[in-house]
Amino acid sequence: MRTPSNFMRLLKILILFLTTVGAAQDFDILIKNGHVIDVKNGIDEVMDVAIKDGKIAKVEANIPSSQAKTEIDAKGLYVSPGLIDIHGHHFFGTEPNAYLSNSFTALPPDGFTFESGVTTAVDVGGAGWRNFRMFKENVIDRSKTRVLSFLNIVGSGMKGGAIEQNLVDMDSKLTAMVAKQFPEHVVGVKLAHFRGFDWTPTERAVEAGKLADIPVMIDFGGSEPELSLQTLFMEKLRPGDIFTHTYAHVNGRTPIVNEQGKVEDFAWAAQKRGIVFDVGHGGGSFLFEQAVPALKQGFKPNTISTDLHTGSMNGGMKDIINVMSKFLNLKMPLYEIIAATTWNSAKTIKREDLGHLSVGAVADITVLNQREGDFGFIDTKGKRMKGNKKLECELTIRDGKVVYDLNGLASESWDK
Repeated sequence: MRTPSNFMRLLKILILFLTTVGAAQDFDILIKNGHVIDVKNGIDEVMDVAIKDGKIAKVEANIPSSQAKTEIDAKGLYVSPGLIDIHGHHFFGTEPNAYLSNSFTALPPDGFTFESGVTTAVDVGGAGWRNFRMFKENVIDRSKTRVLSFLNIVGSGMKGGAIEQNLVDMDSKLTAMVAKQFPEHVVGVKLAHFRGFDWTPTERAVEAGKLADIPVMIDFGGSEPELSLQTLFMEKLRPGDIFTHTYAHVNGRTPIVNEQGKVEDFAWAAQKRGIVFDVGHGGGSFLFEQAVPALKQGFKPNTISTDLHTGSMNGGMKDIINVMSKFLNLKMPLYEIIAATTWNSAKTIKREDLGHLSVGAVADITVLNQREGDFGFIDTKGKRMKGNKKLECELTIRDGKVVYDLNGLASESWDK
């Protein structure tokens, strides 16, 4: 029979053993052997990434496997900060004839983000100051994806048709007021779909941006005669404001690549001035006849985004990974593509807490596979471009938790 003193000795040994084991497992998740691309911190090499309590705990070479509860072998894969899609439409609902504002054309974020490596989605213009609270309560607060918002300068939001032509409802002060009430969620102001030969909507959107100290995103076009794109870039917008649908050629808007196949001089000057050129692929706003000559001349996008909605998700756009793959095949370096979907995007929306893997940052991570083969890519005219490289999302981590795992990299074998 053991004496009480022997029992206490054994108990102390057991506690010491359990404490030692717990101390050895410092991290919740350890991603090993992946090629890390973290543009903010200048990392572009094979490194390990450790996660603890939802935060990045360490980024170093050869972190011991024994220090983690879960190990993910990312050998041959790319590890980046969670992707940020700064142009999507997520104010989904059931209101009829409301286009992208609480209606059927917008998409619930969680069904379309994690599977393509997106951890932060920005709805651009779905809600205005009148219905932002509904958007927050119905979508932002109920989504696992981090959902942010560009408020529409039209108070009623992106409801289409005559509603988006209503100058009376374009109120700079009220838009800025709501933006300042919700700084955690509202990161910009959006103007889109205005069809008149009138600078008033642009000026009111920019004024709201100034009052709230946030950027403006412009979906420009539809004017007859055309408003000057050069004037927009050089006089109306501020450095840091965003021109979306960069590689489009639509009625009522001058394309950036002219009839001679040259990028317009004012586009170069605007990018140098600090205007952010965003892809915003969408269902009608990306043509190879614009993108191919632009990329050959070195005119690259600052940010890559989808313009995701029901009209683009099954066409040439598909998802952000497919859009990134197009630029990969247009000879844009992967490092720059990751920059355009992480750190550049975070800076553009003034959320520099995102888009990087600094120690202490939120553990939003995307693991990508680059496949080699014979692939085809489609633009919004239905034209095809061949390619031999294609990105694929292997795994997505949001807030330190695995939320998408294509091939079970984070799972144990069933027979162990």
